[in-house]
Amino acid sequence: MKCIGRKGIGSITLGDVAKEAGLSQGIVNLHFHSKDNLLKETLLWLAGDYKAQFEAALERAGPKPAERLHAVLALDFKPSICNREKLVLWFAFWSEVRARPTYRKICEAWDNYYDDVVLQLCTAIIKDGQYSVSATAATSALTAMTDGLWQACLINSQSWSRQAAMDAVMSYLQHVFPKHFPA
Repeated sequence: MKCIGRKGIGSITLGDVAKEAGLSQGIVNLHFHSKDNLLKETLLWLAGDYKAQFEAALERAGPKPAERLHAVLALDFKPSICNREKLVLWFAFWSEVRARPTYRKICEAWDNYYDDVVLQLCTAIIKDGQYSVSATAATSALTAMTDGLWQACLINSQSWSRQAAMDAVMSYLQHVFPKHFPA
């Protein structure tokens, strides 16, 4: 992960990874067999780490859909998820999905799971509050917003603020679901 952060996906070698890990290149080759396998396992680890934290946030949240939606959106800005090292990885892999079907499959599976959960929560909130907004549109807006705020964190890390990012998300939720997210 450190090597991707420094050199990008295309430039790293198994030798770079071995040196960073303090291992021989032979051990890295034996375990992963190729750079592609190592990169795929890195992406699987990244997605698995996010999914574990996502599911834990859902479990800790209250039973109400608004509480659960708030919990998963707040997770996106916690330091364990939203940090420069992990964001560099996400954006590196996302930039490769067009050319690498394996990465696309992994990213699509995660994105679909995330979107399904957020869609279910938005649908329940809309039903409960009798809002006249599309759950699909709200889900798309929230996903685009968090992805964009991650990009802002990566590009403007000196001026970016977790609190300002969460305030932006909450402002949207207060506007779209005012009964469930009062100002």
